Amino acid sequence: MKARFIKMHGCGNDFVVMDDRARMLGISPARAAAIANRRTGVGCDQFIVIEPGDDAFMRIYNPDGSEAGACGNATRCVASLIAAETGRTGLNIRTISGDLPATVLPDGRVRVDMGAARLGWADIPLAYAMDTLHLDLSRGPVADPAAAGMGNPHATFFVPDIDALDIPAIGPSLETDPLFPARANIGFVQVLASDRIRLRVWERGAGLTLACGSGACAALVNAARRGLTGRRAAVIVDGGELEIAWRDDGHVLMTGPVATAFSGEIDLSAFPA
Repeated sequence: MKARFIKMHGCGNDFVVMDDRARMLGISPARAAAIANRRTGVGCDQFIVIEPGDDAFMRIYNPDGSEAGACGNATRCVASLIAAETGRTGLNIRTISGDLPATVLPDGRVRVDMGAARLGWADIPLAYAMDTLHLDLSRGPVADPAAAGMGNPHATFFVPDIDALDIPAIGPSLETDPLFPARANIGFVQVLASDRIRLRVWERGAGLTLACGSGACAALVNAARRGLTGRRAAVIVDGGELEIAWRDDGHVLMTGPVATAFSGEIDLSAFPA
C-alpha cells in the first residue's frame, strides 16, 4: 500500500507526518518505529499520525515505537497543515494528553497553548512524593533538577556551562531513573539572562534532539519557579529559538517556526505491521 508523507520540522525537531483520517494506513508502534529509523526508514525524531478528531487528532510515536503524550513542535507543524487545508488560523489539535489550541500568526509562526504546567509529584508523575522544585537526583556533574509535566514528564537541570556536558553519556540513565515510572525527558538549561535561556534535551525514546517544544515549556516554568527568569523568555535550542510564556493562569504558550523539508511516498508493506 502506497502512502504519502510530509517531512517537517520545528527548529530542527523533525517529523514524518502521515494523514490517516480515513483510517486505512494501519500504523502500529512497530511500523512507526521502522519508518522513523534514519538508516532503513524515512527518519525522524517523532512519527506523527493525523487522525480524526475536532480539527485533528495527533498521535505521536517516538523512534522506539513508544507513544508520547505531547509534542509542541509537532503540534505547530500539524496546525500549519490543517490551517492550509481549511483556511482557518485558529485550530484545536487533540492528543492523548488533552487539547492543544493553536493559532497561525501573520508571520507564519504558530503559537500553541500547551496547557497548564503540572507541578504535583503524582501528576508529572514521580514514583513517590517529593518536592518537585528540588528533586533528589544527580548524575555525574549535574544535580538538583526541578520537574514539571507538560503532557509528558520533564526534569530540568540548571548548569553553568551547557557545552561542557556530555549529555549522551548521562541522558539515558537519567531518562530511565526509577524516580520516573513513565521515564522522563531530561533538560539541561544555562540561564543567559532573565528573559533568555539555552536548552538541550535528552528526549525519552528519541535521545538528544535539536529542539523539544514541551521541554522548552518545562524549562521556562522551572526556571521561573527557581527565580532564575521571569515568566516569559526566549529559549535557545540547537535548531533555533522558541518564545515561551507562562501565563498567570498556569497555561504555557509556545511560539515558533514551522518548516517543510520534503514530501514523498512510501510502500507501507515494506515496513512491519
